[in-house]
Amino acid sequence: MKAKELRNLTSEELVSKLDEFKSELFSLRFQLATGQLQNTARIKTVKRDIAKVKTVLAERKLNEARA
Repeated sequence: MKAKELRNLTSEELVSKLDEFKSELFSLRFQLATGQLQNTARIKTVKRDIAKVKTVLAERKLNEARA
């Protein structure tokens, strides 16, 4: 997911996306540990998506504090 797309979402939607990505990452790690994971590159992309969501949320908090 692109950061531009994330900026168009509301804060509540971002928090729900963050929870969704975290649960997906947990599932992927569990699959990796049990040897069932087919696409290991997905872990990297989910981690990056989590970072993007956290960055957008942090930017919004910073803007609210300045205003």
